[in-house]
Parts: sequence; structure tokens; C-alpha cells
Amino acid sequence: MGVADMDLSCFKAYDIRGQVPAQLDAELAYLIGRAFVDEINPGTVVVGYDVRLESPMLAEALMRGITEAGADVIDIGLCGTEEVYFQTFHREAQGVGGGIMVTASHNPKGYNGMKLVRQGARPVSGDTGLFAIRDRIAKTSAPHGGEGSGENEHTKTPSPLVGEGRNAHIRADLAPSPLAGEGWLMSSPLDLLIDLAPSPLVGEGWGEGGGTPKPHGKITPDTNKAAYIQHLLGYIYIHEQPDGNFPNGVPNPLLPEMRNATSQAVIEQGADLGIAWDGDFDRCFLFDAQGQFIEGYYLVGLLAETLLAKYPGGKIIHDPRLTWNTIEQVKQAGGIPIQSKTGHAFIKQIMREQDAIYGGEMSAHHYFRDFAYCDSGMIPWLLITELMSKTGKTLAELVDERMAAYPCSGEINYRVDNVQATIDRVLAHFSPMNPKIDRTDGVSVEFDDWRFNLRGSNTEPLLRLNVEARRNSGLVNKKVLALEVLIHG
Repeated sequence: MGVADMDLSCFKAYDIRGQVPAQLDAELAYLIGRAFVDEINPGTVVVGYDVRLESPMLAEALMRGITEAGADVIDIGLCGTEEVYFQTFHREAQGVGGGIMVTASHNPKGYNGMKLVRQGARPVSGDTGLFAIRDRIAKTSAPHGGEGSGENEHTKTPSPLVGEGRNAHIRADLAPSPLAGEGWLMSSPLDLLIDLAPSPLVGEGWGEGGGTPKPHGKITPDTNKAAYIQHLLGYIYIHEQPDGNFPNGVPNPLLPEMRNATSQAVIEQGADLGIAWDGDFDRCFLFDAQGQFIEGYYLVGLLAETLLAKYPGGKIIHDPRLTWNTIEQVKQAGGIPIQSKTGHAFIKQIMREQDAIYGGEMSAHHYFRDFAYCDSGMIPWLLITELMSKTGKTLAELVDERMAAYPCSGEINYRVDNVQATIDRVLAHFSPMNPKIDRTDGVSVEFDDWRFNLRGSNTEPLLRLNVEARRNSGLVNKKVLALEVLIHG
């Protein structure tokens, strides 16, 4: 296939994602590597990849393109996305000016993609270089270039997330956060149910044969001799065997059908908390002791409140899909809520502009200023377990009042023929009722007692609906049914 014939539809608003090999193959991965170097001029690039069957092949082609374009590579191998972020900003003084994670995140088997960052782990999105990289590829006269002078350094042991360097950063550089070394002490025991199935990422360093994000491999004091997590945390594991075929289903606990195994295991094992991740470990999902899935929406408010206790008056970034609880909780904690368009690139940009201490999306992405404004799948559950231990409250007790105050539908996905036409049809129905309308992302329509957001996905051909109300879960259900009638025309 020549360059002129390539399908470049895998370039999305804030990452690269498509079916393999129809939309993304080794040849295109190679060209992405070359174009990334030409556009970003990174000097040295950190590259990692997830457990998907095609990921090693795509990463190898990508790294060949990078080195042949004249840049160096630090190959960290099989890992989670936040490990690429960490190594990119952690090694900035050593000349690292970019990072690429080969992953399709939560997409089903058969998809793959890439997440790109530049110096300091700043995201490369459509309007900050991603489409420029795409256009460079489209203008390439031949699919292969000459040999460059770049070198490939393999640094797979220890993994940056589970090794001492990553732990030291969370202990020291997040000060005065609750994760600051000796100050983070557990005051009551907790048993955690760890479901590794949604995130079957195995890297060296997690026990026998590895397993990201298996916490006891490098994080407990037994192995790193630090007061990072005290001995009072116990771990129960399920689905420990990684498999890029995803035999347990789509690696996305945001889907209701992907929560049952974790929920049942929490109940059967008598765990205090259940934890699962998505396919590239940058989203963290929690279940209470009754096995109930806790919507990420309520964790945004809880984490914001926790961090505002450490950084009084700080700014908190949130997305527009579900907002009422976050806004109220942030204001009550003395913080300043600021709305951003959905998506990691947009959240991170506004966090930097506003010097926000934390950003959260209801989809379970959590961003931290002290982690270079990047999202982490590790920090959220550490903060929550600390809060549970110190307060003696269960997760349910920490969020039940907020859930009652602002019940929500959770995100509901629909496949429609025309996303924008459907949004326009729904908006035309409600506009005569004079609601408050916000177009930050898709359209948000707000009445006194309920509101909804309707938007097209930036990564999948889907229309996404979120509905919330004030202390009336029945109203949420009623409005979801009414909206579905409009959506289906």
C-alpha cells in the first residue's frame, strides 16, 4: 500500500485509534514515528505498549520510524499509559522530549492506537500537532525513508510505575498531598479486591511473571522498604492471567456488563473495596463493600474535596456531562470549579492554564497537578483508601449522600445514523421550553430540577447521553426514556 492510498481515519481528536490492520498497521506506525520526530523534534522519545496482540509489532515499527528519523528511543516495554507519561516528564532534564503509548485503551479486541505527548508529557492532540503529523504522512512521497542515527535504549526493568523512581515521586513530589511518604499512615485495616481482567497489562516487576497494576509487587513496604502503603492493606486478586485476546470481555468497566465479576468477587471475598482498571490502566473504577459500582462522577467530587483540604482555595477542572454534584461539593470545600470540554487533551490544557490542583471526568479519568497534570490509575484508589482508613467510613458512607442528592443515569451509548442530526432533533424539542443551554461539549440542557448532556464520542461512532436530577431518581429514569424516544426518532 502506498502512502497516497493509506486510510488515515485513525487520527482522532486527541489520539490515534482504529482497527488493525485496516486503519492501523506496521507501515503506518513506522510513518507515525518518522512524522512525530519531524513535527515535534523530541530528541528522545519514550515508547511503551499494552497487552494487545498487535501492540509489540506496532511499537517495533513505530520505534524504527523514530530512530530512522534521527531521534533516540527509550523502550519501556509492556506498561500502562501513565508510565509513559511519568518517564516523559521524569526524564525531561535528560533530553526526553516526547512519549508514545501504543494502546487502544478500552476499545474491543481488534482495535489499537497511540497516545502521544511532547516535552513534559503535554498531550499532542488534533490542534496541537496530531493532525499536523497526519498531514505530514499524507504528503510523504514514499512509505519508507533512509536510515537515521537514533538509538534504542531498552529500560524494561524496573518498570517506571512499579520501580523505586515512580514510588519516590508519589511519596515526595506529591507533598503535601496524602501520598507524601511518612505522612500517609493507615489507621484501620482494609482488604482490597483487585480485578486485573479489564487491565491485563503485564510488565516486569509485579511478582512472578509480573502483572500491572498488581499492587503488592513493588509497592508494599515488604519490597520497597518505604512507608508508602502500610501493612494494614490486604490484597485479594482475581483474573491474574493476562491475555490480549480479552477472554473476560471488553476491557472497559464503564460498561455495565463488565462489572459483574468484580462486584460478585467483592461480596464473596468480603472485601472493603473493589478496584478495576481499563485496558491501558489510566482509568480507575471502584466498587463498595456491597459490590456496588460507584459512578466516577461521585468520585470526582470526593477527590476534589480531599485535595482541597491539602490545597485550600484550589481550582478544580470538571467535564460538562454531569456537573451539579461536582460544582456544589467543590464550592462547599472552598474550591473553584471550572468546566472544560471532555477529553484528556482539553482537561490537561485548562489545568495548566489555570494551575488547577485536580481535574476529573465522570468517565474515571483523574488528573493531578503534581503528576505533571496527567491522569493516573494509581493515585485515585490510594487517596480513597487513605480517606476510608483515616475516617473509618466505608466508600458507600463517603458517597451515599452525594448520590442521593444528585442521582444520575450514568453514561448511556446509542448508535445512530447521524450524531449531529440527532442532537439537533433533541435540542429542537426542548428549546421552546427555555432551558439553560451550554455547548461546551455537544449540548447540555438544564432545567431547575434536571439536566442532560448529549454529545458524540471523539473515539467511537456513538452518541452519549448523561442525565441527572435533584434528589429524584425516578425523574432521571423518566427523562432517560423520554430522551430515548427522541434519539431514535
